[in-house]
Amino acid sequence: METVQIMPFGALLNILEPFSFQVGIALGVMAFLLLLSGLMSGSEVAYFSLSASDKDKLKKSGSSSGERVLRLLETPKKLLATILIANNFVNVAIVAVSTFITNEWVSSSISPTTAFIIQAVLVTFIILLFGEVIPKVYATKYNVGLAKVMSSSLLVIKTITAPLTYLLVSSSNLIDGRIKKKTDSISVDHLEHALTITKDVGDSEDEKRILEGIVKFGNTDAKQIMTPRVDVVAFDVSISYDELRQGILDSKYSRLPIYEDTFDQIKGIIYVKDLLKHIGDNDLVWQKLLRPAKFIPENKKLDDLLSEFQESKNHMAVVVDEYGGASGVVTLEDVLEEVVGDITDEFDDEDMVYSKLDDHNYVFEGKTPLKDMYRIIGINGDNFEEEKGESDTIAGFCIEQAGKILLKNEKVVFEDIVFTVEAADKRRIKQIKVTLPELEVKD
Repeated sequence: METVQIMPFGALLNILEPFSFQVGIALGVMAFLLLLSGLMSGSEVAYFSLSASDKDKLKKSGSSSGERVLRLLETPKKLLATILIANNFVNVAIVAVSTFITNEWVSSSISPTTAFIIQAVLVTFIILLFGEVIPKVYATKYNVGLAKVMSSSLLVIKTITAPLTYLLVSSSNLIDGRIKKKTDSISVDHLEHALTITKDVGDSEDEKRILEGIVKFGNTDAKQIMTPRVDVVAFDVSISYDELRQGILDSKYSRLPIYEDTFDQIKGIIYVKDLLKHIGDNDLVWQKLLRPAKFIPENKKLDDLLSEFQESKNHMAVVVDEYGGASGVVTLEDVLEEVVGDITDEFDDEDMVYSKLDDHNYVFEGKTPLKDMYRIIGINGDNFEEEKGESDTIAGFCIEQAGKILLKNEKVVFEDIVFTVEAADKRRIKQIKVTLPELEVKD
């Protein structure tokens, strides 16, 4: 049977012997420095996580600590520099004191290798845990209280470290980078939650529609808002100038894709304004005026697309599928309409793409985007988005649900909504009647 050896009491005393009065004082100093480090780290989170409402409450409270907090936040760069300088000085002091303690211990009890491990690993872990992680977690929850508690100390430290603060702010981009990360920001999830809890507030419908458009903006693909290729007005590069002019007059568009042989081979975009200066030139070789086309994938998000439009000063892009074929075109106007709603100019066709028969029945064109249907019939469409595959139109969704091209009078039911085909041929569904369920009236 294996015996367990117990350390003799004398050996234990030999290990504890190095912890002299000086070492004890050093341990106390180190604990105090860890507290200071934690307060500095927590202050950084506390001050820069204060929301606008928190600042407003501090202003209205009239307390001296609240006034000090607001005074510090008037110069956020200097405040952050002060906190970083103080925190780094404290951490350097912790390392120095821990080195003293370790050296005192090495002289009698432990090996140099163990001393190095303590210094490099254990002390670093203690600084991270008690000087960074725990204080920042606490400060996130109690940011206002900690900001008030530290306001007086930070004003004093800010005065003492003013020269170093000035040098750090003026000569480094570190402060700008950290300030940018800590500025107030509202995530899409926060905005969506805010819309949900305020849906009964009497704001205008236009405001609500714009905010809902912003929420869904970054999650919408170009494919969902593009004009499909079958509806795009485009011309072959081989047509004459007279044919092109007549086509432009008929279409009333200011930018038109030009292809060679098929729409999959887009050669460029013709701008009507480029033709104006040559309006009297009947022998114009108009093909030389083509501008390069911008190509984007079907899954390009609208926020990224808008940024690209702004950078390239472009207003039209050709949407291509995974095989390189052209699926359709999307314009800057299409992107903006996702936020502000339909933008109608004097050339737009004002004919409605749907008819409202009564409160429960609508007739849509099959090519109507699902997103437009959600808005018109007043549903959020989340269940449709989860269920649909590659389709983005009402007709495409019905075909996916049925597994075939539906014929006239055939029906599809989804979420108690009945889709009845009103007009169709062997290739596509042209018109669909959407019937909403009638809500039961309870006594």
